[in-house]
This record gives sequence, structure tokens and C-alpha cells, in this order.
Amino acid sequence: MQELETRIIKINVCDIKKRLQSINASKVKMENQTNNIYDFKDKHLINNKGYARIRIVENMLTKKVDYYMTTKKLVSQGIYKIMDENEVKISDGKTGEKIFQSLGLELQQSIKRYRESYKYKNSLIEIDINDKSFCPFPYLEIETAETDELKEIVNLLGYTIHDTTSDTIYDILKKER
Repeated sequence: MQELETRIIKINVCDIKKRLQSINASKVKMENQTNNIYDFKDKHLINNKGYARIRIVENMLTKKVDYYMTTKKLVSQGIYKIMDENEVKISDGKTGEKIFQSLGLELQQSIKRYRESYKYKNSLIEIDINDKSFCPFPYLEIETAETDELKEIVNLLGYTIHDTTSDTIYDILKKER
């Protein structure tokens, strides 16, 4: 599946939640996540704007824990990123880990974060608050399949398309340092 994705960094979380409420966006997720990022020893995937991931999701709304195995690859990057994403739900994290390891992938990084997700029309708006040791500021991630809807959401949240970035979180953090 391909998705359009953009970020707005250093957001005011309280302000964003008020704006989401005012546009009747519905909260669909409240979760603690652990994202285990895998790559080859030479970092071939990450160096080519991709990665393999096992995500452990503690859903605070349903009190369930789910596991997902994902690969992502950057298709193009302009005003927003277009990512090729493949994801499957798995029974447990260990199984996914063994599959990645059998392909020669190694655990590169484990990132913890809190995420709240909201649905607006056909798009997902996500507030991410990462462990401060990884990313010291909260940010928004907007995922959609439609350019017009992405622009509409950005404007409804009080921003312009110039306030967004298609950079990966790693590129953003590199620039911030």
C-alpha cells in the first residue's frame, strides 16, 4: 500500500487536541508502542530510506497488546513522502524477530513512544510523543491517500503546507542536533 505522509514538528499537544476536537476528528487509538527497527549490518535499508520493524502496541483503549511486522521504503519525497508499506499482524514479537534474523537482519534500535491517533475523513492524524532520549519534542504525523485532504487537514490544524516536512524522523533529528 502507498501512503502520503508528512510531519509537523514541535507541536503544542493541547492546542492540537482542541483543534482536532473542533473538526470532529474521532480518537481511534491511544497506545504505548515499542518500535524495534531491523536492518542489515551495513544498514542497507536505512541508508536507502527504508526499514524493517516489529511494533509492539499496548492499546490503552482495549487493554490488548498486538504485534506488527512491517517493511517501509521511500518511493518519493517532495512536499510529502510517498512510502511503500507492507504490514502484517503477527502472533508475537519473538516470531517476527526470528523471521527477520533468518533473513540476516539485526536489531538496530528500539524506540518507545506514546501515540494518539485521530481519524478525519479518510486520513489518520497521529500525535507522537517519543522517549526524550530519542526525540525531545512532540510531533504530528498525517497519513492519507489524497493530496487535497492532506492540505485541508494541515490548514484546519492552523498550519500551512510550508510548516510540514517530508523528512524522515532521523533526518529531522540530525538537523535539530
